[in-house]
Amino acid sequence: MAVNLIGKDILGIRELSAEEIYQLIETAMVLKRDRQIGRSHELLKGKTLAMVFQKPSLRTRVSFETAMTHLGGHALYLGPDDIKLGKREDIDDIAEVLSRMVDLIMARVFEHNTVEELAKNSKVPVINGLSDFEHPTQIIGDFMTILEKKRRLEGLKLAYVGDGNNVANSLIFGASKVGMHVFIASPKNYEPKEEVIQKAKDLAQKTGAIVEITDDPKIAVEGADIVYTDVWTSMGQEAEKEERRRIFQPYQVNMELIEYAKPDVIFMHCLPAHYGEEVTKDVSRSKHSVIFEQAENRLHSIKSILVHVAYK
Repeated sequence: MAVNLIGKDILGIRELSAEEIYQLIETAMVLKRDRQIGRSHELLKGKTLAMVFQKPSLRTRVSFETAMTHLGGHALYLGPDDIKLGKREDIDDIAEVLSRMVDLIMARVFEHNTVEELAKNSKVPVINGLSDFEHPTQIIGDFMTILEKKRRLEGLKLAYVGDGNNVANSLIFGASKVGMHVFIASPKNYEPKEEVIQKAKDLAQKTGAIVEITDDPKIAVEGADIVYTDVWTSMGQEAEKEERRRIFQPYQVNMELIEYAKPDVIFMHCLPAHYGEEVTKDVSRSKHSVIFEQAENRLHSIKSILVHVAYK
């Protein structure tokens, strides 16, 4: 393994170098190929992962739990009512206790400072399974999928249409680090925060990436190699659902919008999808869609992350 990530917390794409991103993808591809031919690697035999969930999940829970099983380890699920982070017990105490008993901690939380506090007080690596600021494990799997389909990352144009949320933040950071052009189309006041945009533009000066923010989906999608979207209303924003549905309606990814992209464009969505809102069902089932390969690659990319931070 060319890049040493042993013991490193994976809290965001922002903290990873381009070399580390590529290394995680490369290892994920090797593990995927080996799985397909029936070759197993019990690299984490005897190790335990604590999975701390404030938010429910399908892909995150199944991919982490299955990844540990494939690698010979064990995953322990701790649901929202099992720990109650920061309510039943202080976060620093939880981190201290867990890290004396397990080898890895994954946390899927509401606030990003929760994973930061866990990492600060943990003796073992902490992996961000999703926070309100970043979703790093999603983006490693996404970039793996793009690399499989397009054979490169640098110089491609990725158009993200929708809410400037945690997924958008991680895509912006990741794209700017690997030299991928990223165009974000969001309604006014729903764009990624200025600090994210500025950081990405600073990174892009070193790689030649273009980072653009617009309120016009057609401008963003014009000539795109990848079109990406996510739900308009994330967990914790349910009270805004009807207002968001009205505001985001012009940002729906449908076949008419897809026509503005390149003929061989791929469509991506981190799922779950709300068909008829951010995307139409026909787009999700079209020749352009890679959403289920993208979902599968969460497993392989998470295996790679686990191996890199925990294998000794």
